Amino acid sequence: MKKWIKPIYGAAALCMAMGIIGCKGKEQTDSIKLTVWVSEADKDFATSVVNDFKAKHPDKNYQFTIDVQGENDVATRVLNDVENAADVYSCANDQLSKLINGDALAKIAGERLERVKKANSESSMQSATITVNGAEGVYGMPYTDNTFFLYYNKAVLSESDVKSIDGILSKCSAKKQFAFPMTDGWYTSSFYFGKGLSYEVQYDKNLAETSIVCDFDNDVGVDVTEAMWSLVKDTRLKADANDSKITAGFNDGTIVAAVSGIWNRKTIEGYLGENFAAAKLPTYTFHKGKTDEEQVQLVSFAGYKLMGVNNYSKHKTDAMDFAEFYTNKENQIKHFEERGFVPTDVDARADEKVQADVCAKAITEQLKYSKIQKEVPSTLWVPMEGLGSAMVTGAQSGNFDLKAQLKACVDAIEKTTK
Repeated sequence: MKKWIKPIYGAAALCMAMGIIGCKGKEQTDSIKLTVWVSEADKDFATSVVNDFKAKHPDKNYQFTIDVQGENDVATRVLNDVENAADVYSCANDQLSKLINGDALAKIAGERLERVKKANSESSMQSATITVNGAEGVYGMPYTDNTFFLYYNKAVLSESDVKSIDGILSKCSAKKQFAFPMTDGWYTSSFYFGKGLSYEVQYDKNLAETSIVCDFDNDVGVDVTEAMWSLVKDTRLKADANDSKITAGFNDGTIVAAVSGIWNRKTIEGYLGENFAAAKLPTYTFHKGKTDEEQVQLVSFAGYKLMGVNNYSKHKTDAMDFAEFYTNKENQIKHFEERGFVPTDVDARADEKVQADVCAKAITEQLKYSKIQKEVPSTLWVPMEGLGSAMVTGAQSGNFDLKAQLKACVDAIEKTTK
């Protein structure tokens, strides 16, 4: 017995002699550390997914770190230090070109790609598909649509009222307004898209922008801007709206309708209760008061939120496994139940709870009038914000040089190769 016991004690003594560091070294080698970045509102959801994932893999020693990062500007943070960025991160699909150009996203391939393609809608997969050096690849796993629609108080507005902005405003006042974020190009582009205006971006083989053209300032664009300017001047419209002002307004009753996205659903529904309602975007009046006056449907951006895997992850396969788990059917349904996010998974979207949901219906209807948020100029956002801000300031001062401001906006968006 002593001959058997001595080696055991000897090993223990050796470990003690080497110090605790030696023992911890083996533990650290066996552990799989993954960092995940999600929006602040999704942190609790991501924590529950992490716990479920770890429970599904008791044979592995996973150690997760969850950090907060908004999807709209995740590329900036990732590219600041790609090698030390998150292993898995949520991003909007319009960030893909920048991330791929920075070698910050791993391509999905093989059987995993086939599973993801089979599970999700064609449009959501298209949003994650990018051509690099002539080769088409998928660089993210979709999990929800990312568009905007109309919330309204059905105690004030009827289904007929919300079909048009004029109808909405007919029930509004300076103290009970319609909120439209006119200083945010993500929203205001919908006026131009509605009249068939757009932009075109050319890229080099490294996905760097080489040319950008935009026709927002042609004759039609000038008239579209006139329609927007007319709305901004209307005291019944809250043009400087943002998420916090919209939710606060629904809470105190100063806002009865607003254009926003699904992320505000729980808060707005909590304030409106049984008067909570949603619909596709309304139409706006083009050439108001003229013989050719018409109602133009607002055409929204249709983006998608994706989970991407860092190309520099030290545990790329495990990171891919987690991203796939995060975006699977069960978790897309859970995400819908907790946050109202409409699934991209075809079977999850067919779930009776999703089909019966008022916001899911509004989003599905709005997607018929949408433009896929892909190959969007990186220069679009700041100039469009500037144009909207100039309108808001002009409404207060009475001074807004529409053509000059619109030209300056488009000049800032456009880019030509020198």
